[in-house]
Amino acid sequence: MDNKPTNAFTSLRLSPIRLGLSFGATGVVFYLACMLTMAIVPHAQALVLYNSMLHGFDVTPILRTSVPIGEAALGLIATFIGGGLAGSLIAGFHNLGLRKPA
Repeated sequence: MDNKPTNAFTSLRLSPIRLGLSFGATGVVFYLACMLTMAIVPHAQALVLYNSMLHGFDVTPILRTSVPIGEAALGLIATFIGGGLAGSLIAGFHNLGLRKPA
């Protein structure tokens, strides 16, 4: 019987594809939540909300309430791709840092 102490986290490999898809899907959910917020909340209240979320950064000059469908679709796709790349890189770097079995 092997009496070596085991650490479950030393051999946990992450799948870059799965983590990338998870990050991308999460980003899309946040993007859709933001779109829904902009659709149902008055402009003044949206400004207060987003200024608060961004720690006082003033979003007044950049906050638009009407965005063309094409731009919104492109934003969804770009968010998914960016999140997917981020998740894949995180999983890849995590896997590089794992200890090799002795």
